[in-house]
Amino acid sequence: MAGRRRKHPEITPELLLRAYSIGLFPMADSADDPELFWVEPDLRGVIPLDEFHVSRSLAKTIRKAPFDIRFDTAFDAVVKSCAEAAPDRPSTWINAKIKSLYGTLHRMGHAHSVEAWEGDQLVGGLYGVSLGAAFFGESMFSRRADASKICLVALVERLRERGFRLLDTQFTTEHLKTFGAIDVPKIEYEDMLANALASPHLPF
Repeated sequence: MAGRRRKHPEITPELLLRAYSIGLFPMADSADDPELFWVEPDLRGVIPLDEFHVSRSLAKTIRKAPFDIRFDTAFDAVVKSCAEAAPDRPSTWINAKIKSLYGTLHRMGHAHSVEAWEGDQLVGGLYGVSLGAAFFGESMFSRRADASKICLVALVERLRERGFRLLDTQFTTEHLKTFGAIDVPKIEYEDMLANALASPHLPF
């Protein structure tokens, strides 16, 4: 993992928002590790909102409306699901402290979820933090084919509608690159972040 790690004795929700505003975010080494550390990547993952790409096959699936997409109706359940091990993800970095902190941010209006429902069953979703005109994606999960992908598409549509300027993915993956994610040098990212935070806090 490229970037600097900084330890801090106690992270509060207010400190967490301040950290996002200067380009830091917390992680744990594992779900069982109670400690958190700050991460400041040398290369930051970003999805340019005006260059977001949806494949033809995914667009075809979306037209079939396989899931009921909802926002902020089951935030804690989404975080809990993101923290669970899966066949393609045997371990995660989401520990009890992260669940608590982001749950508080959600109640403060600064953390949000996008959810894919199949009847009364939550089958996919993602969550992240909003600050100014920036949205910082944290994690996603999927229990049905394309569920998290469809949530990401719904997120981007919502951010565009509300005038957001920055979608931060922290790091890029091959999966995210198919949607247009790019690596941005730290100094360039700082300018993008400052531009997004110059806006009043936008409603999600």
